Amino acid sequence: MRRKHLFVGQVSLLLLIAGGLYLGSNHLTHLPTPIHFPGSSAPSSASTDSNDAGYTNTGIISAENITRYVNAISDPASEDLPRLKCPFIANTSRYDSLKPASSPSSSSKIKYFFAIDLRDTVKLLPRLLGSVVESIRFLGPSNCALSIIEGNSNDGTYDVLQALRPSLDALTTTYYLRSSDIDPKQGDRIAKLAELRNMALQPLVDNTLGKYTAETTVIFLNDVAACTEDIFELVYQRVQLGADMTCGLDWVYVGRDPTFYDVWVARGMNGDSFFEIPADGNWNSAWNLFWNNEPARASMNAHRPFQVFSCWNGAAVFTARPLVDKTVQFRGPREGECKQGEPQLFCKDLWFHGYGKIAVVPSVNLEYSDDRAQQIKDLKGYTSRWTTAEDVARDDKIEWQSTPPGNVKCIPSYKDQSFRPWNETL
Repeated sequence: MRRKHLFVGQVSLLLLIAGGLYLGSNHLTHLPTPIHFPGSSAPSSASTDSNDAGYTNTGIISAENITRYVNAISDPASEDLPRLKCPFIANTSRYDSLKPASSPSSSSKIKYFFAIDLRDTVKLLPRLLGSVVESIRFLGPSNCALSIIEGNSNDGTYDVLQALRPSLDALTTTYYLRSSDIDPKQGDRIAKLAELRNMALQPLVDNTLGKYTAETTVIFLNDVAACTEDIFELVYQRVQLGADMTCGLDWVYVGRDPTFYDVWVARGMNGDSFFEIPADGNWNSAWNLFWNNEPARASMNAHRPFQVFSCWNGAAVFTARPLVDKTVQFRGPREGECKQGEPQLFCKDLWFHGYGKIAVVPSVNLEYSDDRAQQIKDLKGYTSRWTTAEDVARDDKIEWQSTPPGNVKCIPSYKDQSFRPWNETL
């Protein structure tokens, strides 16, 4: 979620993508303090019950423009609408292993489940959903499902999502689409954000038809301008590293230079935030990532994955086992627990249940608009820049630390920062 002013405040695979979380101009959970810078699921296709049955165009955008959006999403080569330019997957051999091998025992299973929570993101749909559709085609449409929860959009987002249904049905891809009136701007923000994330996961958790398994991989993407190779690399690295969870890096432009965005949620293996924020809330040190964590700093600069305590960073890929087993879900802080974002709490609960192999993959760099994402890609490189044949000759490996940091920084407000036991209330 983005804000005009930032606030810190088989091997079967399930790809789950969740974005905007109903704040429209807001991306992720952040503190409600200004930052000061220097200078119920409804499937179609294989399943047909849907709460959007009989839906008609709201008239927010014209039928002609709806068609243009659907065509742009369906055609990765389309240049009719502006979007981040992404490379086609040239080195397919790197990702061929992500294609499920068909067998009688696995043929009825959904191996990839894409899901998105969105509000007022119609201009981003050609890139975000275009990459999802391209991924579905590569992985095999019958192996995939797409779940989208839309909330209170005023820009025609729902019109386009509904109009996309025939194309996805034609691909034999299961499509879940539902609207929600949950508004995180009213009441307990973190609890409501957690509820919305859980709604996106509900088809997997309910698993009423037995389509999903504990071997599934979940991918959450926010409302980011993500290329197909960004999605694939995070999935690939989770398998390659033997990780329970992998994240990219997300950036935002507030001044001239990009700033790492998800600082309220992300914590290194030293328990500290990725950069230092003093009590007055200024981000003057935002450029100095991992100032007190040299191993992470060196890996980031080398574009090599490294372990962290928690991350989200615009894109997160993780094992579905604790969801299918119903041991972990998104939640808000408990009484007596540090006030923190639902993704950090999710990572904390993963650690508690033995899923602490969490890593950042710094070759994946994301932003929240097409124009700014292009700047990020030009500055830091497309993912494929760091996954050339010569580069990948060095296998990425992590010596996993099996125990989390004893204490993790809690930032309920900038004036109230402290290190607290990682497992308080657990």
